[in-house]
Amino acid sequence: MLKTIILTGGGTAGHVTPNIALIPELKKEGYKIVYVGEKEGIERTLIEKKGIEYHFVSTGKLRRYLSKQNFTDIFKVMKGVFEAKKIIKDIKPDIVFSKGGFVAVPVVLGAKMNNIPVIAHESDMTPGLANKIAMPFAKKVCTTFPETVKYIGEKGVNTGTPIRKELFEGDKKKGLDICGFDNSKPIIMTMGGSLGSKKINETLREILTDILKKYQLVHICGKGNIDKTLLNLKGYKEFEYVSEQLPHIMAAADMIISRAGSNSISEFLSLRKPALLIPLSAKASRGDQILNAESFEKHGYSLVLKEEEMTGKTLLENIDKLYNSKQKLINEMEKSHLSNGVKNVMDIIKLYS
Repeated sequence: MLKTIILTGGGTAGHVTPNIALIPELKKEGYKIVYVGEKEGIERTLIEKKGIEYHFVSTGKLRRYLSKQNFTDIFKVMKGVFEAKKIIKDIKPDIVFSKGGFVAVPVVLGAKMNNIPVIAHESDMTPGLANKIAMPFAKKVCTTFPETVKYIGEKGVNTGTPIRKELFEGDKKKGLDICGFDNSKPIIMTMGGSLGSKKINETLREILTDILKKYQLVHICGKGNIDKTLLNLKGYKEFEYVSEQLPHIMAAADMIISRAGSNSISEFLSLRKPALLIPLSAKASRGDQILNAESFEKHGYSLVLKEEEMTGKTLLENIDKLYNSKQKLINEMEKSHLSNGVKNVMDIIKLYS
């Protein structure tokens, strides 16, 4: 008999792409897929492109600090809970899979009110506020990092993160052609998240002449950050953002310089790409990227350079160190069981649906 699953999660692409990675396997297993998200959330655009049935509920951001908006947002969340309860009652799913973000809170509570089992997934080292609220109502909480299980307890299971299958279908030759590169020097790909990173961009460009003596560099620098004076520089290619071309560029890359968002670094692990991680500082975030990077460094998957310690000199030294450690890092990544996050998460979904 056809089973139905509701997927939820949103607010950022990181709360949506793992759900998207599950869709082909869910279809293969014969699940009917329905998505519940925000009316104006990024998840709506991404999911409706896939032709998936989409419903929306009200939600609000629950803050860890005192704010007048907490008062109004709590009513939005309560409204969303009753909207989700009705949607779930009408759809009668066999299971709900929550990737987190604040839209997931009313959906998880609505599932509980309909006695529908919930599986949640936590990407970061320590659970975010939305997942902390959702966890008591979940049967299992899947984690990206082994260390996260201790914060969750007996419900925690380390699965890794579901990775989009198209990332494994990159063609190195196409990647070289897209960038205008050849095989004469190793290729570094650098990315600073969807908005780019001003500090990483500036430091890389400061030492660009030195980098290009030994390497070729494809620089995904973020919207509005292209430096037009560098457009014709041999061995250097800039993009504001890449989507369909990303699998090919990653296939061509020998090494990566990146922030330490959990989805991105999970992709590097699955693709066996040695990386130099430069996590967002605790001043600019809740510190999750620092913990993510420390875990990957501890397991021998990546090198780490703290943003506060990054200068042109230290960045260049770490790039050379990354190149010299490349094979050792790949060998450690080969030992990981977490590169098959889709299968591991699907096993949990099938067990409870």
